[in-house]
Amino acid sequence: MPTWTIEAEPVTGPEIGDVMWQYFTEIAQRVMGRPAAEAELRRALARDPHDDLAPPSGVFLVARGQDGDLLGCAGVRLLPRAPATAELKRMFVRPAGRGTGLGRGLLVAAETAAQGLGATRMVCETNTQLTEARALYEAHAYEEIPPYEGLGRADHWFAKALVRGNADK
Repeated sequence: MPTWTIEAEPVTGPEIGDVMWQYFTEIAQRVMGRPAAEAELRRALARDPHDDLAPPSGVFLVARGQDGDLLGCAGVRLLPRAPATAELKRMFVRPAGRGTGLGRGLLVAAETAAQGLGATRMVCETNTQLTEARALYEAHAYEEIPPYEGLGRADHWFAKALVRGNADK
């Protein structure tokens, strides 16, 4: 039985800003192999904002522990040039939520949210150093694809057909 819940929340506010900062800090450390300067993190956030992870064409999911602490998040947005395709963004599990199945829970919730937006396909991008992310996507029937319109330092792109009822497989 999970010790967390996942619900859609606004992608605003200081708590969300804090988790986004932690997300970008960890990604930068793992991908670049060194801590990122504050200016670098601010440029990365400006280059790839997350304000579109909100209705009507997106959703931001937040996982909270029984104590209400934010343990993780995942965003979904429809791609403007391919509205039946949703992109998974900002999938992140804080250290306190790791090893609990929360990554899988967030992925399944994101797929369900994408279907609710009308998507029939989910895409995402990641980096070689993010081995846990790649393993999670592959374990859930995502297949590697050529680059789409993603941003950043990605070097792996994945896609999965979303068929009613397959979000939990």
